[in-house]
Amino acid sequence: MQETKGVLDRMTHHDKLSLIVNENCAIALPDDVLQKLLQPHKLDYYYFVFVDEGSESFKVDLQDITIADSQVIFGVPNQIFAHSFQSKAHQQYKIGFDENTLALLPHAYPFLLNSLNSNVITFDPDAKQRVKAVLSILFQLLHSSTKTQKIDIILAHLNTLLTEFNSAYFEGSGQESHVNGKMAKYVEFKLAVETQLTDHEDVHTIAEKLGMTTSSLYAVVKEYSGISPKEWITNRLIQEAQRQLQYTTVSVKELAYDLGFNDPHYFSRLFRKKTGKSVRAFAESLRDLSPK
Repeated sequence: MQETKGVLDRMTHHDKLSLIVNENCAIALPDDVLQKLLQPHKLDYYYFVFVDEGSESFKVDLQDITIADSQVIFGVPNQIFAHSFQSKAHQQYKIGFDENTLALLPHAYPFLLNSLNSNVITFDPDAKQRVKAVLSILFQLLHSSTKTQKIDIILAHLNTLLTEFNSAYFEGSGQESHVNGKMAKYVEFKLAVETQLTDHEDVHTIAEKLGMTTSSLYAVVKEYSGISPKEWITNRLIQEAQRQLQYTTVSVKELAYDLGFNDPHYFSRLFRKKTGKSVRAFAESLRDLSPK
Protein backbone atom coordinates (compact mmCIF):
# COMPACT_ATOMS: atom_id res chain seq x y z
CA MET A 1 0.00 0.00 0.00
CA GLN A 2 1.37 3.37 -1.03
CA GLU A 3 1.61 6.27 1.43
CA THR A 4 -0.15 9.17 -0.30
CA LYS A 5 -0.77 11.72 2.43
CA GLY A 6 0.08 15.12 1.00
CA VAL A 7 0.07 13.90 -2.62
CA LEU A 8 -2.70 16.31 -3.58
CA ASP A 9 -0.54 19.22 -2.44
CA ARG A 10 2.16 18.09 -4.86
CA MET A 11 -0.33 17.90 -7.73
CA THR A 12 -2.50 20.98 -7.07
CA HIS A 13 -3.02 23.36 -9.98
CA HIS A 14 -3.95 26.42 -7.92
CA ASP A 15 -1.90 28.43 -5.44
CA LYS A 16 -4.77 28.84 -2.95
CA LEU A 17 -7.12 25.91 -3.66
CA SER A 18 -6.24 22.24 -3.29
CA LEU A 19 -7.60 21.43 -6.73
CA ILE A 20 -6.38 19.56 -9.80
CA VAL A 21 -7.98 19.37 -13.23
CA ASN A 22 -6.18 17.50 -16.00
CA GLU A 23 -7.25 17.08 -19.62
CA ASN A 24 -5.97 14.01 -21.47
CA CYS A 25 -2.95 13.86 -19.12
CA ALA A 26 -1.69 17.16 -20.56
CA ILE A 27 -0.16 18.12 -17.21
CA ALA A 28 2.57 15.64 -16.35
CA LEU A 29 2.84 14.29 -12.82
CA PRO A 30 6.11 13.73 -10.98
CA ASP A 31 7.22 10.15 -11.66
CA ASP A 32 7.12 9.13 -8.00
CA VAL A 33 3.59 10.51 -7.60
CA LEU A 34 2.41 8.74 -10.75
CA GLN A 35 3.77 5.41 -9.55
CA LYS A 36 1.96 5.80 -6.24
CA LEU A 37 -1.35 6.58 -7.95
CA LEU A 38 -1.06 3.52 -10.20
CA GLN A 39 -0.87 1.31 -7.08
CA PRO A 40 -3.60 0.90 -4.44
CA HIS A 41 -3.54 3.94 -2.16
CA LYS A 42 -5.80 5.38 0.52
CA LEU A 43 -7.42 8.58 -0.68
CA ASP A 44 -7.38 11.65 1.55
CA TYR A 45 -9.20 13.74 -1.08
CA TYR A 46 -12.09 13.47 -3.58
CA TYR A 47 -11.08 12.15 -6.99
CA PHE A 48 -12.97 11.79 -10.29
CA VAL A 49 -12.16 10.48 -13.75
CA PHE A 50 -14.52 11.36 -16.61
CA VAL A 51 -14.14 9.33 -19.81
CA ASP A 52 -15.21 11.05 -23.02
CA GLU A 53 -13.89 8.43 -25.44
CA GLY A 54 -12.31 5.05 -24.73
CA SER A 55 -12.24 3.15 -21.45
CA GLU A 56 -10.24 3.12 -18.22
CA SER A 57 -9.89 0.44 -15.55
CA PHE A 58 -9.65 0.98 -11.79
CA LYS A 59 -9.79 -0.81 -8.50
CA VAL A 60 -11.90 0.73 -5.71
CA ASP A 61 -11.94 -1.01 -2.33
CA LEU A 62 -10.84 -4.26 -4.02
CA GLN A 63 -13.55 -4.04 -6.70
CA ASP A 64 -12.40 -4.00 -10.33
CA ILE A 65 -14.30 -1.33 -12.27
CA THR A 66 -14.04 -0.32 -15.93
CA ILE A 67 -15.70 2.82 -17.19
CA ALA A 68 -16.23 3.88 -20.79
CA ASP A 69 -17.71 6.74 -22.83
CA SER A 70 -19.97 9.10 -20.86
CA GLN A 71 -19.08 7.75 -17.42
CA VAL A 72 -17.33 9.02 -14.31
CA ILE A 73 -15.69 6.99 -11.59
CA PHE A 74 -15.12 8.64 -8.25
CA GLY A 75 -13.36 7.94 -4.99
CA VAL A 76 -13.86 9.66 -1.64
CA PRO A 77 -11.57 10.08 1.38
CA ASN A 78 -10.56 6.79 3.05
CA GLN A 79 -11.41 4.63 0.05
CA ILE A 80 -8.65 2.48 -1.44
CA PHE A 81 -8.21 3.54 -5.04
CA ALA A 82 -5.93 2.60 -7.95
CA HIS A 83 -5.69 3.01 -11.71
CA SER A 84 -5.24 -0.44 -13.22
CA PHE A 85 -3.55 1.22 -16.18
CA GLN A 86 -2.90 4.71 -17.45
CA SER A 87 -3.57 5.57 -21.08
CA LYS A 88 -2.89 8.92 -22.73
CA ALA A 89 -4.67 7.76 -25.88
CA HIS A 90 -8.12 8.05 -24.32
CA GLN A 91 -10.11 11.25 -24.09
CA GLN A 92 -10.66 11.94 -20.40
CA TYR A 93 -10.52 14.43 -17.57
CA LYS A 94 -9.27 13.93 -14.03
CA ILE A 95 -10.26 16.19 -11.16
CA GLY A 96 -9.42 16.12 -7.46
CA PHE A 97 -9.97 18.39 -4.47
CA ASP A 98 -9.89 18.20 -0.69
CA GLU A 99 -12.40 18.81 2.11
CA ASN A 100 -11.30 22.44 2.47
CA THR A 101 -12.12 23.18 -1.17
CA LEU A 102 -15.44 21.32 -0.86
CA ALA A 103 -16.33 23.44 2.19
CA LEU A 104 -16.09 26.60 0.05
CA LEU A 105 -18.96 25.47 -2.17
CA PRO A 106 -22.53 26.64 -1.49
CA HIS A 107 -24.36 23.30 -1.45
CA ALA A 108 -24.21 19.75 -0.15
CA TYR A 109 -23.79 16.96 -2.70
CA PRO A 110 -25.45 13.82 -1.31
CA PHE A 111 -23.92 11.56 -3.97
CA LEU A 112 -20.56 11.92 -2.19
CA LEU A 113 -22.03 9.75 0.57
CA ASN A 114 -22.41 7.02 -2.05
CA SER A 115 -25.77 5.88 -0.69
CA LEU A 116 -26.33 3.69 -3.77
CA ASN A 117 -22.99 1.93 -3.20
CA SER A 118 -21.84 2.72 -6.73
CA ASN A 119 -18.68 4.62 -7.60
CA VAL A 120 -19.76 5.03 -11.22
CA ILE A 121 -21.97 7.76 -12.71
CA THR A 122 -23.41 7.50 -16.23
CA PHE A 123 -24.52 10.56 -18.18
CA ASP A 124 -27.09 10.89 -20.93
CA PRO A 125 -25.85 12.62 -24.14
CA ASP A 126 -26.98 16.10 -23.11
CA ALA A 127 -25.54 15.84 -19.60
CA LYS A 128 -22.29 14.45 -21.03
CA GLN A 129 -21.83 17.53 -23.21
CA ARG A 130 -22.51 19.87 -20.28
CA VAL A 131 -20.09 18.00 -18.01
CA LYS A 132 -17.41 17.97 -20.71
CA ALA A 133 -17.87 21.71 -21.29
CA VAL A 134 -17.56 22.56 -17.59
CA LEU A 135 -14.47 20.38 -17.20
CA SER A 136 -12.90 22.05 -20.23
CA ILE A 137 -13.58 25.49 -18.75
CA LEU A 138 -12.13 24.48 -15.39
CA PHE A 139 -9.01 23.18 -17.11
CA GLN A 140 -8.62 26.45 -19.01
CA LEU A 141 -9.21 28.53 -15.88
CA LEU A 142 -6.55 26.65 -13.94
CA HIS A 143 -3.95 26.47 -16.68
CA SER A 144 -4.28 29.73 -18.57
CA SER A 145 -0.95 31.54 -18.71
CA THR A 146 -2.48 34.93 -19.40
CA LYS A 147 -5.31 35.18 -16.86
CA THR A 148 -5.47 35.30 -13.09
CA GLN A 149 -6.90 32.17 -11.44
CA LYS A 150 -10.09 33.71 -10.04
CA ILE A 151 -11.29 31.66 -7.10
CA ASP A 152 -14.96 32.72 -7.28
CA ILE A 153 -15.27 31.75 -10.95
CA ILE A 154 -13.47 28.45 -10.42
CA LEU A 155 -15.70 27.56 -7.48
CA ALA A 156 -18.83 28.50 -9.43
CA HIS A 157 -17.92 26.05 -12.18
CA LEU A 158 -16.92 23.38 -9.65
CA ASN A 159 -20.35 23.77 -8.03
CA THR A 160 -22.02 23.36 -11.44
CA LEU A 161 -19.96 20.23 -12.12
CA LEU A 162 -20.79 18.56 -8.80
CA THR A 163 -24.47 19.47 -9.25
CA GLU A 164 -24.41 17.64 -12.59
CA PHE A 165 -22.70 14.65 -10.95
CA ASN A 166 -25.23 14.63 -8.13
CA SER A 167 -28.23 14.73 -10.47
CA ALA A 168 -26.91 11.96 -12.74
CA TYR A 169 -25.95 9.76 -9.77
CA PHE A 170 -29.52 9.62 -8.46
CA GLU A 171 -31.37 9.75 -11.80
CA GLY A 172 -33.52 6.67 -12.25
CA SER A 173 -32.78 5.34 -8.77
CA GLY A 174 -36.04 6.45 -7.18
CA GLN A 175 -34.08 8.45 -4.60
CA GLU A 176 -34.14 12.20 -4.29
CA SER A 177 -31.02 14.04 -5.46
CA HIS A 178 -31.44 16.67 -2.76
CA VAL A 179 -31.23 16.21 0.97
CA ASN A 180 -34.82 15.61 2.07
CA GLY A 181 -35.76 14.85 5.65
CA LYS A 182 -35.21 11.11 5.48
CA MET A 183 -31.97 11.35 3.54
CA ALA A 184 -30.73 13.94 6.04
CA LYS A 185 -31.29 11.40 8.81
CA TYR A 186 -29.46 8.75 6.79
CA VAL A 187 -26.57 11.18 6.39
CA GLU A 188 -26.61 11.83 10.15
CA PHE A 189 -26.59 8.08 10.80
CA LYS A 190 -23.57 7.53 8.55
CA LEU A 191 -21.72 10.42 10.15
CA ALA A 192 -22.56 9.16 13.65
CA VAL A 193 -21.18 5.73 12.78
CA GLU A 194 -18.06 7.15 11.14
CA THR A 195 -17.34 9.45 14.09
CA GLN A 196 -17.38 6.64 16.62
CA LEU A 197 -16.91 3.58 14.44
CA THR A 198 -14.65 1.69 16.84
CA ASP A 199 -16.92 2.40 19.84
CA HIS A 200 -19.48 -0.11 18.49
CA GLU A 201 -22.46 1.93 19.65
CA ASP A 202 -25.70 -0.02 19.49
CA VAL A 203 -28.49 1.02 17.15
CA HIS A 204 -30.75 2.15 19.99
CA THR A 205 -28.10 4.56 21.30
CA ILE A 206 -27.49 6.00 17.83
CA ALA A 207 -31.23 6.41 17.26
CA GLU A 208 -31.57 8.33 20.52
CA LYS A 209 -28.72 10.65 19.55
CA LEU A 210 -30.48 11.36 16.26
CA GLY A 211 -33.81 11.99 17.98
CA MET A 212 -35.38 8.93 16.38
CA THR A 213 -36.95 5.68 17.48
CA THR A 214 -35.08 2.49 16.67
CA SER A 215 -37.81 1.44 14.25
CA SER A 216 -37.78 4.76 12.37
CA LEU A 217 -33.98 4.62 12.05
CA TYR A 218 -34.27 1.06 10.78
CA ALA A 219 -36.77 2.19 8.13
CA VAL A 220 -34.57 5.05 6.92
CA VAL A 221 -31.35 3.03 6.73
CA LYS A 222 -33.17 0.13 5.07
CA GLU A 223 -34.65 2.47 2.46
CA TYR A 224 -31.35 4.05 1.47
CA SER A 225 -28.95 1.13 1.87
CA GLY A 226 -31.11 -1.98 1.57
CA ILE A 227 -29.85 -3.39 4.87
CA SER A 228 -30.49 -2.89 8.58
CA PRO A 229 -28.52 -0.35 10.67
CA LYS A 230 -26.77 -3.17 12.55
CA GLU A 231 -25.68 -4.85 9.34
CA TRP A 232 -24.59 -1.48 7.91
CA ILE A 233 -22.33 -0.89 10.93
CA THR A 234 -20.93 -4.42 10.73
CA ASN A 235 -20.23 -4.07 7.01
CA ARG A 236 -18.50 -0.73 7.61
CA LEU A 237 -16.25 -2.28 10.28
CA ILE A 238 -15.29 -5.16 8.00
CA GLN A 239 -14.68 -2.71 5.16
CA GLU A 240 -12.35 -0.74 7.44
CA ALA A 241 -10.57 -3.97 8.34
CA GLN A 242 -10.06 -4.72 4.64
CA ARG A 243 -8.74 -1.23 4.05
CA GLN A 244 -6.30 -1.43 6.94
CA LEU A 245 -5.01 -4.77 5.71
CA GLN A 246 -4.17 -3.10 2.41
CA TYR A 247 -1.97 -0.37 3.86
CA THR A 248 -0.71 -1.77 7.19
CA THR A 249 0.85 -5.00 8.42
CA VAL A 250 -0.80 -5.99 11.69
CA SER A 251 -1.69 -9.20 13.46
CA VAL A 252 -5.28 -10.38 13.70
CA LYS A 253 -5.30 -9.48 17.39
CA GLU A 254 -3.97 -5.97 16.78
CA LEU A 255 -6.46 -5.37 13.99
CA ALA A 256 -9.36 -6.58 16.13
CA TYR A 257 -8.40 -4.31 19.04
CA ASP A 258 -7.79 -1.35 16.70
CA LEU A 259 -11.36 -1.73 15.42
CA GLY A 260 -12.83 -1.94 18.91
CA PHE A 261 -13.43 -5.70 19.13
CA ASN A 262 -12.74 -7.13 22.59
CA ASP A 263 -12.66 -10.69 21.27
CA PRO A 264 -10.24 -11.30 18.35
CA HIS A 265 -11.78 -14.74 17.77
CA TYR A 266 -15.24 -13.21 17.29
CA PHE A 267 -13.75 -10.64 14.93
CA SER A 268 -12.06 -13.40 12.94
CA ARG A 269 -15.31 -15.37 12.61
CA LEU A 270 -17.19 -12.22 11.57
CA PHE A 271 -14.53 -11.33 9.01
CA ARG A 272 -14.69 -14.81 7.47
CA LYS A 273 -18.49 -14.72 7.39
CA LYS A 274 -18.51 -11.39 5.55
CA THR A 275 -15.61 -11.93 3.17
CA GLY A 276 -15.43 -15.69 2.75
CA LYS A 277 -11.78 -15.65 3.82
CA SER A 278 -9.87 -15.64 7.06
CA VAL A 279 -8.00 -12.46 7.93
CA ARG A 280 -4.70 -14.19 7.24
CA ALA A 281 -5.85 -15.56 3.87
CA PHE A 282 -7.22 -12.17 2.89
CA ALA A 283 -3.92 -10.46 3.73
CA GLU A 284 -1.99 -13.09 1.78
CA SER A 285 -4.21 -12.57 -1.25
CA LEU A 286 -3.38 -8.86 -1.16
CA ARG A 287 0.33 -9.64 -1.12
CA ASP A 288 -0.15 -11.95 -4.11
CA LEU A 289 -1.74 -9.05 -6.02
CA SER A 290 1.05 -6.62 -5.16
CA PRO A 291 3.58 -5.86 -7.89
CA LYS A 292 6.73 -7.95 -7.60
